[in-house]
Amino acid sequence: MERALPFSGQVAVVTGASGGLGAHFARLLAENGAAVALTARRLDRIEALASDLNAEGLRAFALPLDVADAEAIGPALDQIQAELGPIDILVNNAGMGGEGMALDVSIADFDATFAVNVRGTFFAAREAARRMIAQGIEGRIINIASIASHTVLPGLSAYCGSKAAVAMLTRSMAREWARNRIAVNALCPGYIETAINDAWWPTDGGQRQLKGFPRRRLMEASDLDAAFMMLAGPAASAMTGSVITVDDGQSLPGGG
Repeated sequence: MERALPFSGQVAVVTGASGGLGAHFARLLAENGAAVALTARRLDRIEALASDLNAEGLRAFALPLDVADAEAIGPALDQIQAELGPIDILVNNAGMGGEGMALDVSIADFDATFAVNVRGTFFAAREAARRMIAQGIEGRIINIASIASHTVLPGLSAYCGSKAAVAMLTRSMAREWARNRIAVNALCPGYIETAINDAWWPTDGGQRQLKGFPRRRLMEASDLDAAFMMLAGPAASAMTGSVITVDDGQSLPGGG
């Protein structure tokens, strides 16, 4: 007799699923039984991933969504529910880097960083929670933050500020929705090579930073799997408002 997969019968939504951690988490959820809605601005990429997952006998649905457009989030979730069913899990993964020293970053770049990382996270969580509450679902919302939530990363002041906001939004929303049985938690990864940062690591500065990490290495996306699965699953029934760091020691004093 086959053992039921952890997320069989559940529906998950992943924002920013066109690559990097978003695509990784989407595949992880699908491989563990969830029907997964892949959302991102790059429709071609999420359609390709959905096609791959469906060809493997999994269930995935691609839908274009820019979370910076708050008005588009609710209709997108309605379309996902019409296609896959009520939403059980939201992974707020969409994000952007916000590079630049505080004296140099432009107003437009600062606003774009906060529009995606903060406003997008807030309104996606709110729209998902509204639907979970209306349908009596014991939901799971996972906000992908960063060690930048609590660690100064030089040259990334706007990004650090946005991710610190995500951490506090996580705790605030967890408090508001606790009696609705919605667990809201944040995962704070350390440095993993993704499309946002892959041009940095081969540079002299990137190599110096890497040598400053306690273990002198980057993490793999799979290093987040255990914590992610815990937050998405039954273990989170007694966890809400938690901000969990998985960073290979990179944020330890004297580290990165």
